[in-house]
Amino acid sequence: MKLSLTLMLSTCLALLFTSSGAWAAENQLPWIKVSPDKTHFIEADTGNKFVIWGVNYDHNDGGDLLEDYWQDWDTVVEDFQEIKALGCNVVRIHLQLGQTMKTAQEPDKSNLKQLAKLVKLAEATGLYLDLTGLACYHKQDVPPWYDGLSESDRWDVQCRFWKAVAGVCKESPAVFCYDLMNEPVMAGKEGDNEWLTGNLGGKFFVQRITLDLKGRDRKEVAKAWVAELSSAIREVDDRHLITVGVIPWALTFKGAKPLFHDAEVGKPLDFVSVHFYPTKGEVDKAIDALKVYEIGKPLVIEEMFPLKSGMEDMDTFIKRSRSFTDGWISFYWGKTIPELKKEGDIPGAILAVWLEYWQENAPKQ
Repeated sequence: MKLSLTLMLSTCLALLFTSSGAWAAENQLPWIKVSPDKTHFIEADTGNKFVIWGVNYDHNDGGDLLEDYWQDWDTVVEDFQEIKALGCNVVRIHLQLGQTMKTAQEPDKSNLKQLAKLVKLAEATGLYLDLTGLACYHKQDVPPWYDGLSESDRWDVQCRFWKAVAGVCKESPAVFCYDLMNEPVMAGKEGDNEWLTGNLGGKFFVQRITLDLKGRDRKEVAKAWVAELSSAIREVDDRHLITVGVIPWALTFKGAKPLFHDAEVGKPLDFVSVHFYPTKGEVDKAIDALKVYEIGKPLVIEEMFPLKSGMEDMDTFIKRSRSFTDGWISFYWGKTIPELKKEGDIPGAILAVWLEYWQENAPKQ
């Protein structure tokens, strides 16, 4: 990353943001919606099919979450340009609840202002945003007041979060969707009173929506939660798409069925989002599991990476899923292909090869 390039990009984008509006009028991204037959995404103005090819931009190479460093705006500008250069059209952003909500009642205005700036950057760069919310990835940064709330009060805060975010984003075509929460799950074992689970490298990507079913059916709880949060968004924004990114339990447990994307539970959701990390030699199993989530709505693999599969099997998985999948989203952590190769270590070399693959296989639209 060169300072001169960063300054140049930042200056160009600043000029775009402060222009009279002519640039925006001529180059505005088309709104994206679900096709009338509910099978895929289309551009609202032309009806052309829209296929997602993107990355999760959840943290940088050092593990810092976006909201920890997005005040360093030149870095974010440059990273968006690098993501665009990879052939991507969608970037998935993970918004932390503790950063967005100052208190249980009051959103953080400075953080929302930065979000608005990010939306403008997406518009200028030609990238759509998958805005995933309610993240509590760094357990130490979760506000004590939040974990002390009852289930109903916690859900109320989550609704206020989404109303605040939707209020910032409702007018922008660059917002592709709102993802209610990353990998929500139900109550754990009896006596487990932790809202967060799934520690991975010091980050908690899995979050419970209840600690106690209290005799309720799992579908009943999931349906109420999806309905409540979706309704909160729709009070403010009736246009952008809504989804929930889920763990594909069908890949782990034979016969497992979708919960949050069950026909009744997921009725307010516009499309299906699942997170897939196939295992080497088990592409058939992964494809069979993915087909479980083919339920008559567009289907997006919202997270994927050759973590356990290797490049060859991942390539096969992508190619075999093309006939019934409408989008694929991998990861980008702020280092370009040349920078990764220059480091000379094995992890960097592997990631560079993967990014080259991602760039070379971007769909032509």
